[in-house]
Amino acid sequence: MLILAAFVFSIRQLSQPATSTQVAQVTDEDTLRKEFIKQLVPHAKELQKGYGVLPSIILGQAALESNFGQSQLASEYKNLFGIKAYGDVPKVSLDTQEFVNEQYITIQGDFRVYDSWQASMDDHTMLFVNGVNWDPKKYEKVLLAVNYKEAAKALQEAGYATDPQYADKIIHMIEEYNLMQYD
Repeated sequence: MLILAAFVFSIRQLSQPATSTQVAQVTDEDTLRKEFIKQLVPHAKELQKGYGVLPSIILGQAALESNFGQSQLASEYKNLFGIKAYGDVPKVSLDTQEFVNEQYITIQGDFRVYDSWQASMDDHTMLFVNGVNWDPKKYEKVLLAVNYKEAAKALQEAGYATDPQYADKIIHMIEEYNLMQYD
């Protein structure tokens, strides 16, 4: 009976028109997201000219990984891409979700700390260009990709993230915000 009451209550809520406050919140959130992207576009284009990384991939990953600059890692530590810290670099330890053995688990991860979002974008690009010390060609296919779909799939294949839907999420982000217009 309790479940039925909850269901009826939720149906009743769905049939109610959105309030002006709810509409304003959605509009404000959309505006913030567009401003975040707009702020990163010029530097993403510079990185494309210098290194060949598609701006849509830079922007899509930044939006996805940082929740449009709103995550703690992005807002406090200027890390837009969830880049892990190895060696003697500025870092912070934070909880992170990883997909292991067919399930998400929470672990502590060491993440790079940057002085600015542009520095984070630079390091992200250099990760693609130089790879990692144990595999310098790890992200080579991302640079060789001719379009954002191919690049997103190359990121997932290279193991950039543990999420099995990572490429699809980046592609969705790129298409939802028309980020391919910057390529």
